[in-house]
Amino acid sequence: MFHTRICEILNIKYPILQGGMAWVATHELAAAVSEAGGLGIIAAGNAPKEVVRDEIRKLKNLTDKPFGVNIMLMSPFAEDIVGIVCDEKVPVVTTGAGNPGKFIKKLKEHDVKIIPVVPTVSLAIRLEREGVDALIVEGTEAGGHIGELTTFALVPQVVDSVKIPVIAAGGVGDGRGFLAALSLGAEGVQIGTRFVCSTEAKVHLNYKEAIIKAKDRDAQVTGRSTGYPVRALKNRFTKEYLALEKSGVPFEELEELGAGRLKLAVVEGDINYGSLMAGQISGLIKDIKPCKEIIEDIIIYAVKELDLLYSLKRGDINE
Repeated sequence: MFHTRICEILNIKYPILQGGMAWVATHELAAAVSEAGGLGIIAAGNAPKEVVRDEIRKLKNLTDKPFGVNIMLMSPFAEDIVGIVCDEKVPVVTTGAGNPGKFIKKLKEHDVKIIPVVPTVSLAIRLEREGVDALIVEGTEAGGHIGELTTFALVPQVVDSVKIPVIAAGGVGDGRGFLAALSLGAEGVQIGTRFVCSTEAKVHLNYKEAIIKAKDRDAQVTGRSTGYPVRALKNRFTKEYLALEKSGVPFEELEELGAGRLKLAVVEGDINYGSLMAGQISGLIKDIKPCKEIIEDIIIYAVKELDLLYSLKRGDINE
């Protein structure tokens, strides 16, 4: 029922990708998502190439299913990671924070599928021309580094502007969001925050519990004035950052303030002064469970809703 072009391109059972979240998307999480029928993704972040190579090889020991590596193009090791991906025969690459154009030829030569994250229609059109295989269209509802347009507004505009498959990201965490994304014309979804609260995510329990306790307006944005906005759960760190940002301190000072904060939250569990990157979907997340159950719950809900819709259309049941 949900076998889209994304499933064909990536050779996966369900059109569900796991977000490439730095410090969160380790080989354990990626393997679990791939085993459950989605596409697990290792986040390279700013890690050096040997760390990423080790993560890839550890994942291969856990699953023979397709997986991907997310390359942060602003990383000083981005070119090295591209080389590792090709050497290790990684089937899929997702990219963020830039245009992967200069790497497309090499990745294509090694049969790597390329799926960049895009925040605008213009970049989507440009990357389609450059030969990428699909696009992750991410709305501002997402956690971490974000654009300005919402998923609901952006996805159908990109779908209308390109011919390659679109994957919706930002604000998707359950079967309702999955169906909404498909109704907008997407052929798959990328999910991040919901997978943080999975048993396989090797992040500090404090981080997971902070997401579970979050309310609808707790995922706020810092750094808009710098041109590098980030969505994270509000805490003492975001309060301090926003105050300094409002006072007009130099970008370099803000950058220094934010350095290492994500690791502080994810690894050390500091929920007061760490950067608790999470999307607006946080207010819907109430538990921690295996990736397999997360994915199955999404698909089961979506199948039931579509069955109900078809029954109503046929007149089998009364409204």
